[in-house]
Amino acid sequence: MDYPIGEYYCKLDSKGRLLLPSSFKEQLGDALEEGFVLRPSLYDKCLELFGMSDWRAMQNKLGKLNPFRQENVMLIRRFNAGARMVKVDASGRLQIPKDLMEKGGLVKEVVMTALTDRMQIWDKTLSEQENERFSEADLAKALSEKLGANDFID
Repeated sequence: MDYPIGEYYCKLDSKGRLLLPSSFKEQLGDALEEGFVLRPSLYDKCLELFGMSDWRAMQNKLGKLNPFRQENVMLIRRFNAGARMVKVDASGRLQIPKDLMEKGGLVKEVVMTALTDRMQIWDKTLSEQENERFSEADLAKALSEKLGANDFID
């Protein structure tokens, strides 16, 4: 699935509904009809939003783990814990369950940003704090180290 480009600033209403910007919905296209899976992030205090095709791909990877190893079963159980199927309603809102709002630290203003295989939904204040931890100089250094090691690109 192709995720929207950039960051999107949204607000939660009192019932935990997130009104998605029109440009965000346009970029998602048919994925809006298929729905999403929302889960707490593994590494950050935010939520992760997977398109159904990416969620299925992740489940396929997990399904290849040997089920007779306790560690694998625990890993799958913990990864899937808290996951919920969600859809965008006719008004363009995404309902975020209350327990996931708490786990993600979402209050009122949120930031949605895309990764390569999912999106993240952050509380605006937490997003700003996290972004301060990784400066522009850190970004430039990481890009050079991770992607700039070769002069020729395949």
